[in-house]
Amino acid sequence: MSDPCKPEACAIQNCLISSDYKESKCQDLVDQLYRCCDKFYKEDGKENKSPCCPKPDLLALKMKQRGL
Repeated sequence: MSDPCKPEACAIQNCLISSDYKESKCQDLVDQLYRCCDKFYKEDGKENKSPCCPKPDLLALKMKQRGL
């Protein structure tokens, strides 16, 4: 199975590289990744794994912290 959130993860990497690793410039992309991961877990089940996504419990915490 291909990783459905890989494009979002790659976009974060590209943003970090082009912004001299200033994370603040890439926050919208991080939010997009978290939303993608949330959708992935809701559709495919929390037992599934993705190298691009935090584990479901950590993802839920991160999304809560970011107000997503």
